[in-house]
Amino acid sequence: MTLDRHASDRLIHDPEGGLPRLLEIMARLRDPATGCPWDIEQDFATIAPYTIEEAYEVADAIEREAWGELRGELGDLLLQTVYHAQMASEAGHFGFAEVVRAISDKMVARHPHVFGDESRDKSAEDQTRDWERMKAAERAGAKARGTLDGIAMGLPALTRAVKLQNRAARVGFDWPSTAEVVDKITEEARELQEARATMTETEIFEEFGDLLFVIANLARHLRIDPEAALRAANAKFTRRFASIESALAHRGKRPEESDLAEMDALWDEAKRLEKAAK
Repeated sequence: MTLDRHASDRLIHDPEGGLPRLLEIMARLRDPATGCPWDIEQDFATIAPYTIEEAYEVADAIEREAWGELRGELGDLLLQTVYHAQMASEAGHFGFAEVVRAISDKMVARHPHVFGDESRDKSAEDQTRDWERMKAAERAGAKARGTLDGIAMGLPALTRAVKLQNRAARVGFDWPSTAEVVDKITEEARELQEARATMTETEIFEEFGDLLFVIANLARHLRIDPEAALRAANAKFTRRFASIESALAHRGKRPEESDLAEMDALWDEAKRLEKAAK
């Protein structure tokens, strides 16, 4: 339903307007005659990078347990859904209500143990297998597709690697245990080191990619999210390097005025203090 200007203004300035308020704000921002020139110029392709960025900012707030920030980050992410839905509505593809209906239908269909008559007496692992089975059935019902089809190209590379490997594993293409994966990592790393002097830059690039892919497979076998693990490692490195800088500042020095031996000793001290604090 399209609101007249007075009703639209009243809703937009109503702090209790909820989701209808946000939808109306986006519609007004995209209005060709009176909207924001920047918002009017955007399309799906230009907004998609912001969508990905906002999802990462949500993950970052959760990682830091910054619950006050999380509220705002979730709002930013919700805006991305509203933005895409508004553009889709303008193009005649679908509207926000259809987005809500689609995800609601999917959640009901994929949780028969909650919304249907199936037993809830299942482990989380059982439910994950059921979920994957239903997803596979949905893909098969849509049209004949390859095993690896439908995995989004825009996913972070480590995440997509794990999804590709999971999909291949479901049809039996997988190492039987973690030991074989570790052996493969050792093999790939050794080959990269030994042949580096004789490889072209392109070959080194390819071999390094192969090594990362096998490491992602190890994460899958260990049931670790490699993206989350790497984010945690990044945070740890940032935290410990900040400790090095702080310690050097107390000595009247900057990192570029130090050397590796001194900074490595300070790193070990930061590591020791962290472990003691735990």
